[in-house]
Amino acid sequence: MQILLSQYREKGYDIVVFDTSGRFPTGFFESVLRIEEGTPAGLDPLKMARAGIIKDPYSAVTIVQTIYELDSASTDKLYSDFVTGKVGSIQDAIRAKKTYSEIIMESYTELDDMLFSGDPLKVPESGLIDLSGLNSVTLTGIAFLILAAVFEDKRRVVYGLHDVAVLTFTNAGNAALPLLTRPARRRVAILGTRYPLDQVLSIPGPTLMLYNDPDIQSAIYESQGVPAGLRTFIYKGEGAYIWRSPETINIEFGKLPREQGS
Repeated sequence: MQILLSQYREKGYDIVVFDTSGRFPTGFFESVLRIEEGTPAGLDPLKMARAGIIKDPYSAVTIVQTIYELDSASTDKLYSDFVTGKVGSIQDAIRAKKTYSEIIMESYTELDDMLFSGDPLKVPESGLIDLSGLNSVTLTGIAFLILAAVFEDKRRVVYGLHDVAVLTFTNAGNAALPLLTRPARRRVAILGTRYPLDQVLSIPGPTLMLYNDPDIQSAIYESQGVPAGLRTFIYKGEGAYIWRSPETINIEFGKLPREQGS
């Protein structure tokens, strides 16, 4: 992934990487933002919308809807209370004693509270967003959704998502993915994963397959519709690049530069 990101950087693109592994090289970035469990992170979407960090107030409210599974009537009421100034944070929403307050409280935890606490987070225009300090996959998905909303309209940018299977494992994380991957001019998303889950394999776009277990390689070939006669086992240091056109399935095999295939 770093090789691909470097090539886009040379073309003048900003680089934003969401990393759940904690192993992405920090020296590649000018800014590193770490979100850690149990530490105030300032990721309250309502506060961020009030501060103009999330541009669309309704997007901020629908984030709350997605996280806490609000029904449409409760979502509309929360939006009304937000735009009229009655509610300015998730804590305000809880204290409002409305139907949406009760629904939020059903699954609200102290870890949620820490994630939302603090001044609204100022997100850098580019850099590494390290989510490896979040042990809960639920919190990871929530943080990913909120931050994706911040970057949703950015252009001349390449997003690196690693590990995308972890980032999108929950409903909140899965809702974040199209915010960054839907087609837009001067915007690229590179998705990396060690876990070829169905929701990842079904994402449209070209695929670069590296060395992995034979069954996993077979599953990837199958998901991309590669005929049996075109399949080749990929060894360490090698890769298979698969892309589709309306009429054909194309595949190229080659070796990776330096030690990247290890």
